[in-house]
Amino acid sequence: MPRSVNSVASRNRRKKILKQAKGYFGRRKNVYTVAKNAVEKGLQYAYRDRKNKKRNFRALWIQRINAGVRQYGMSYSQFMGKVKANDIELNRKVLADLAMNNPEAFKAIVDKVK
Repeated sequence: MPRSVNSVASRNRRKKILKQAKGYFGRRKNVYTVAKNAVEKGLQYAYRDRKNKKRNFRALWIQRINAGVRQYGMSYSQFMGKVKANDIELNRKVLADLAMNNPEAFKAIVDKVK
């Protein structure tokens, strides 16, 4: 009895990988084994960098808050300590946005915590 191989499923599996490799350079886009490695590595980077993106944005918000608070003679850590002590429920993302785009509202928050 001949060996049964599911060539439909195999082809679909390979096509799926090659479709994910669209836009890659050289053999990475059209040779299955090379494309498979490139796609797997790309997915690893994507997973890792979804975590790093959160880290980078938090660091950016901290820098913006620090720059905004320094104008009023405080450091970032002093400001955040006083924000928590005064039960102000604004996260770093909102505070950074206020510091950059709405300085008078940010000044009001700084005056409140001083």
